[in-house]
Amino acid sequence: MKIAFATDDHQTISPHLGRAQWYEVVTIEQGQVVNREARPKGRHHHQAEEHDHHHHHHHHGSHHWLVEAVPDCQMVVARGMGEPAFQGVQAAGIQAICTPLRTIDDAVQAFINGTLIHHPERVHHRH
Repeated sequence: MKIAFATDDHQTISPHLGRAQWYEVVTIEQGQVVNREARPKGRHHHQAEEHDHHHHHHHHGSHHWLVEAVPDCQMVVARGMGEPAFQGVQAAGIQAICTPLRTIDDAVQAFINGTLIHHPERVHHRH
């Protein structure tokens, strides 16, 4: 099982998936962390996506860049994400989790304990 945690400092989980600079990818086998690596998240939303990001929320293909760096992961975890990002991650076949937990270590332990669950109220809806 590989879990990609959105992060800016490799310790805490980013409050916003779209703005995080990195993924900390943690591999868990039989309740043990067997590998941990940092990956740059790839094309940042401030570049080509800037125009799309604010105006075309029905534009489904535009969030695939969020998961380009982590196609081998089964789960993406952040402390919050926008609805389009949430849908984009799920559309890529990856489970999206929004957690109130602040640190990667806490979330890894919660996953091992079976208590890392998605908090839907942490998905940001634009009105």
